[in-house]
Amino acid sequence: MTKKKWLSAWLIIIGVLAVAYFWGGDYAKNPSSDSTGVIVSKEEPLPTSTPIESADPELDSKGTPSAIETSEATATLNEQQNGNKEEPANTKQDSHTGKDPVKSNDETKASASPSSTNTPADSGSGAVKEPDPTSTAKPPAASPDENKDKYQTDPVPLGKPKPVEPQDTIIDKKKALTVTLSVSTATILNNLNSFNKDKLEVLPKDGVIYKAQKVTLYEGESVFDVLLREMKKNKIHMEFEMTPIYNSNYIEGINNIYEFDCGELSGWMYKVNGWFPNYGASRYALKDGDVVEWVYTCDLGRDVGGYVAGAGGNS
Repeated sequence: MTKKKWLSAWLIIIGVLAVAYFWGGDYAKNPSSDSTGVIVSKEEPLPTSTPIESADPELDSKGTPSAIETSEATATLNEQQNGNKEEPANTKQDSHTGKDPVKSNDETKASASPSSTNTPADSGSGAVKEPDPTSTAKPPAASPDENKDKYQTDPVPLGKPKPVEPQDTIIDKKKALTVTLSVSTATILNNLNSFNKDKLEVLPKDGVIYKAQKVTLYEGESVFDVLLREMKKNKIHMEFEMTPIYNSNYIEGINNIYEFDCGELSGWMYKVNGWFPNYGASRYALKDGDVVEWVYTCDLGRDVGGYVAGAGGNS
């Protein structure tokens, strides 16, 4: 054989030995890395269903939790956390009172809601039975208070002037009119045994504080306006207080004689043209020629002919 043929034969032999070494030699016994970066052995592939036992049962042979074990552990942990939040109802007593705990929401709704069978309520329970929509009974009469205005005024008798609110009136001092005014405590003279003995020195002997006389009235003025001006002009004591609920000034005392000075039913009242209005003096708008009388009562108006049940504000 030529030198060239021997060289080719040796190259072939060396190539075969090299291939045999790499495929059947020590290289096949060395571990390699798979595409995930986790070291595995081709001779002993990683089991996919049964975890390798180790010191931590939740870890595989390489110390990393498997996907299945991780999901199972997470589900178990969530169940435990949810179970800790939910406590069975009615298992503890109130820590302050020692009584049974408050009912659950469902139990509370059941006890608070009316029965679907519309069972009549126990007469001693204080519950009100719902009206029967099919009943033909007449509704109860309206309460008397519903007939009053916002200032607690009963309906004004037919033919009598209705109240006028002070805030809605305009006084025209260019139009001077005339009314008659008087102030009397004559009823006290018949009830001296009930009168405050400390007030005897301010009680006129004839009971007249301001004798009847014609006085000036400006258009738009009320009974209160005229009384106030005349008491100031004649230097006669007068005390009053605004009562918002009646929208009127209440006369407490004239000439130092006050309400309750002649008993618990005593006080000042007024009448116009012989009628005791059922509303306060600040709401009565006077007209030319009216006769205004302020009188003291010792019996809630019965002794002067002016008893009015529920009247407010010197009526």
